[in-house]
Amino acid sequence: MREHDYEDYSDFEDSFDEEPARRVRQVYEGPAPDRSGRLTEGERVRLARLRDDAYTETELPDGADRWTTWDSAEPGPHPTPDWVVTDLGAVDTELGVLKTGKEADVHLLRRGLPGTDGVLLAAKRYRSDEHKLFHRDAGYLEGRRMRRSREMRAMANRSSFGRNLIAEQWAVAEFAALSRLWTIGAPVPYPVQRNGTELLLEFLGDADGAAAPRLAQLRPEPDELADLWAQATAALELLAVQGVAHGDLSAYNLLVHEGHLMVIDLPQVVDLVANPGGHEFLTRDVRNLAGWFHARGLPEHVTAADDLVEALTFAAGLG
Repeated sequence: MREHDYEDYSDFEDSFDEEPARRVRQVYEGPAPDRSGRLTEGERVRLARLRDDAYTETELPDGADRWTTWDSAEPGPHPTPDWVVTDLGAVDTELGVLKTGKEADVHLLRRGLPGTDGVLLAAKRYRSDEHKLFHRDAGYLEGRRMRRSREMRAMANRSSFGRNLIAEQWAVAEFAALSRLWTIGAPVPYPVQRNGTELLLEFLGDADGAAAPRLAQLRPEPDELADLWAQATAALELLAVQGVAHGDLSAYNLLVHEGHLMVIDLPQVVDLVANPGGHEFLTRDVRNLAGWFHARGLPEHVTAADDLVEALTFAAGLG
């Protein structure tokens, strides 16, 4: 299993010279930064790569939007699935928006060699300056610390640079969590790569680009409902054994793909030991989920939230 360091950040320069970028945009109509303010190193590298493409190419094959970013990104865990396109001659084509959210938007993207069907991916892109505070981020960030006091102050003050840092930290945290959980067989999408604040993930849906439905959208029959509850509790136990809780679990961030319950949206994954509020997050996850299943018809003695919290606490080694 690969270990990921949440604190592994490169040095950050104090300023970003916008004038050369402005000239590039005016002459070549190259890409602009996603966010204003000083850029994190990951975002700077991503933007430089896109600007290099703007300088060297006037038109991409098959009407694509960019060359593959595989060679400049952090790859997902091994073994890499056969369906992942790693050829550096591949191109990425934007197909639309799958989901918008407070912290990130998810886009549908096709990656493949020119002239081939390629593979569909979900591109999750974190934003910062549009939102002054990430959703309840103060509690989730407990236990995650950066090495430099300057970055910590910027994040605490929610300066433009600080929000850029938080966006990148969320991306790093989610990629690390997905990599760790996928490696142990948890029901999560395969994390293909991370490039700055963009994650490319396995697309859960059909070949036509229709995304798998959220659990909240379904009205399962009794047998299916019982099976999905069993899958949900098994997933919670897998996370607990790893010493973590989802942190924001509900029927809205569980997908049902080909009969399998899949856990998504994991940037706020909570360390049950390091985070002082870990037990509270775990309890809320369980109660949210148990409440939904009970409301859809499962008996209360089956969904018994307090018993499940106790069992998960024991599984995490905290009982």
